[in-house]
Amino acid sequence: MELHREITQTLINEISGQTIACAIEVHKTFGPGLLESIYEKAFREELRHAGLNFSSQKKITVPYRSIYLDIDFRYDIVVEDLIVCELKGVEALIPVHQAQLLSYLKLLNLPKGLLFNFHSEILTKGLKSCVTPKFAQLPP
Repeated sequence: MELHREITQTLINEISGQTIACAIEVHKTFGPGLLESIYEKAFREELRHAGLNFSSQKKITVPYRSIYLDIDFRYDIVVEDLIVCELKGVEALIPVHQAQLLSYLKLLNLPKGLLFNFHSEILTKGLKSCVTPKFAQLPP
């Protein structure tokens, strides 16, 4: 990604589309039924192949008053410092999975999140996308 581009809703949605395409490629290769860690490693490889910058499994610091709480809270993947991706390999997504994604979005102050359930027969049916007020404040 070009570093000097203005951050817009369109840019975030383009990166989101590329990110989803990477996840679909992984799902097409493996299908449902594997461990989440396998999907995550393959997903990182697809992101790399697509030329997207990302970080993974980084600890999130949680500020509270004048300290940072020592909790073991790690996100799965953040793409281009804009989109947090949470990967699951479960029978069905439940509300706590979306709550987890929303927590990451709030703590990381990012505009968009993608929740993937690789256990779905069709990945797009196991995909949830959400945006934050920060996204709404960006230019179109």
